[in-house]
This record gives sequence, C-alpha cells and structure tokens, in this order.
Amino acid sequence: MTDRIIETPDCVAEGASWLAAQEPRFEKALQQTGPLPLRRRPDGFTELLSAIVSQQVSVASASAIWGRIRAAGLTGPRKIMWASDHDLRACGLSRQKIRYARALVAARIDFGALRDAPDEDVIARLVEVPGIGRWTAEVYAMLSLGRADVFAPGDLALQEAARLLFDTGERPTEKELRAMAAAWSPWRAVAARLLWAYYRVAKDREGIR
Repeated sequence: MTDRIIETPDCVAEGASWLAAQEPRFEKALQQTGPLPLRRRPDGFTELLSAIVSQQVSVASASAIWGRIRAAGLTGPRKIMWASDHDLRACGLSRQKIRYARALVAARIDFGALRDAPDEDVIARLVEVPGIGRWTAEVYAMLSLGRADVFAPGDLALQEAARLLFDTGERPTEKELRAMAAAWSPWRAVAARLLWAYYRVAKDREGIR
C-alpha cells in the first residue's frame, strides 16, 4: 500500500473515504469541501521550476510570475541556460531564484528514474539541488509523481488548515504536523488534498497553486 500511486479521481475518493472512516474531523471537512480534486501535475524540469517560483510568495504572486515566465517561453532547461539574468528578472524572479533556476539546470536530474524510486530516495535526490528544500521535494512527489503516502508538513496552508480543523490553538509546527500525519498513512497525500480544500473553504483562498 505504501507504493500506491494516485492516478485518477477514484484513487483520491478511495483515500478520502479511508481518512473519513479513521478520523471524524476529516469526515466533517469532506462534508464542507465536497469531492477532492485530483491535483496531478506533469513531472519533469518545468514542474520543479514552477515549484521554485512558488516558494515564499503568495499563490497569486506565484501565478503572476509563472504566467510571465511561460509567456516568455522560459520554462525549459536550455531556455533558462541561455536567458540573461535581466530576462529572468523581467519575469519577476529574484536574484536568489535565478540562481536556483540555473542550479536546477546544472543538476541534470534523471526525471524518468525518479518515477520508480522510493519516496525517500526521490526526496533525497531533489534536496541535493540548491533551492529545493523538503517542502518542494514533497509537493513534487505528491502531485507530479502521485505518491499516495507523502505529506508536506512545512506547508503553511496545511498547518493553518490543521489548526482550524483539529482546533489545536496554535498553528502546528512542521515537526508537530509531521507527527500528526503519521496517523493518516497510507493516504497522507490525500490528507494534504483534503486540508488544502478545507483551507480554501475556511479562508476563501487557495493554499497552493
């Protein structure tokens, strides 16, 4: 079960049903959110570049910057390699993120090999790249590779949704939320989808692009 890949809405529905049976508060949340989105994305360089763009900015800002990058055609490794810093800054990338984008090109990740690698091996390979932390690696494993039992407890929207749903008072830290999520295995990635959906309902804004 730990190697389950989320490929269709039926997979998400199966995981949501399991979570609701285990935890009444998840059942309550599902009544408010309705069916959860699949949230599958392509894998590869472009998705990791998009994840780097999304770091430490609002969903709206990330979407605007990514829109400019796409409009400029700067989504592939060769285009990033050939682009000037001025070109990348014009799209909204900071100096630090320009460095990270170029580091991603230099890393020459074998994206095909990641599809069959164990979860922790995927994360370990990705965090070797400057600018890719555990949050980025976990979101990539969840959404681009469809790993059913990966979670991203460093995500602020997930932390806030967990605070609201589980009435924890203070927002749980990354360490605390990782410990909480252990009980949601083997469907932790569906728990993340549920919490993002609950965040949207509770806050009236998206928690992830």
